[in-house]
Amino acid sequence: MGASTLVLASCAASQAHSAPDKPHGQSGNQHSIAPGMPLPGPAALVPFGSGATAGQGAWHAVGRLVRGIPAVYETKLVPPGGRRPAGIAWMDTHLLSARLYSGSISPGGRGYRYTAPIEPAQAATVVAAFNGGFKMRDAHGGYFTEGRMVDPLRPGAASLVIYSDGNVDIGAWGRDVTMTGQVVSVRQNLVPLVADGQPTQAAEGNWRAWGDTCGKVSCAVSVPGIEHQWRSGLGVTGDGALVYVTGPALAPVQLADLLVRAGAVRAMQLDINPYWPVFVTYDPATASGLAEPSNGSKLLASTVQGPATFFKSAWARDFITLSARPAG
Repeated sequence: MGASTLVLASCAASQAHSAPDKPHGQSGNQHSIAPGMPLPGPAALVPFGSGATAGQGAWHAVGRLVRGIPAVYETKLVPPGGRRPAGIAWMDTHLLSARLYSGSISPGGRGYRYTAPIEPAQAATVVAAFNGGFKMRDAHGGYFTEGRMVDPLRPGAASLVIYSDGNVDIGAWGRDVTMTGQVVSVRQNLVPLVADGQPTQAAEGNWRAWGDTCGKVSCAVSVPGIEHQWRSGLGVTGDGALVYVTGPALAPVQLADLLVRAGAVRAMQLDINPYWPVFVTYDPATASGLAEPSNGSKLLASTVQGPATFFKSAWARDFITLSARPAG
């Protein structure tokens, strides 16, 4: 599919949205969009500061269509105080369902049904895939999937929660999201980066609390880490869409600012440093064609990983896929 630019009325990403529905006993109000109907497309994002380059904040559709409708849009935006653009992806959760793939290194161990490589049965519907979080020893949280409590879930930890119907939510464990009979996966990573539509106090605090970073020219342990390094994050908007952000020179608060500008009301940091962050969409030639490296595209061309990453049996880290929901 051609990347036709979607130009909508420009508005701040902090615009009011109705709260997402919570079909699994979570807190929140019902919204008026019928299940299965696509969400309204994302509104153009207002760049930070003046002197924005052409195209900043303008969305274009990418990836496999779902029932003839774009389900993923991408744009770029320079963070406040930054110079290098970050990539932002918006995902329609009414058209897409989420799945957590587990790795032998993160969270650790083997025997998972869903692990790299993505198999043909799943590749027939995969639209997008992106990186998970830290190794569990560094995540300060837990991991639950496929009926296995791999690491204990920690109250207050930032949590990505996937339900049996493929719906997904993000929030602080025990406050925004909790265990129910419909939960199939929980991936925790540090503490919330965005809450109530604003960067958290932790996001605005000591950047070293957000993980050990590589240095300017090396990831050697002997090289001091830097604040503005590759980071990635995931948020949920008021109407239930997902937004993913990654960039090569981000402080934690800049990552939070970008997620909020993209509409996130709750968000978490995912993995960091040059080797790990990656967001990919797949666009096979036919509606039921298999996603594969040859039809994949990266959100940012400069990410080390790419379309082939999730199809390598040697890939030992967790990741998330978004697949087309069946009609009806």
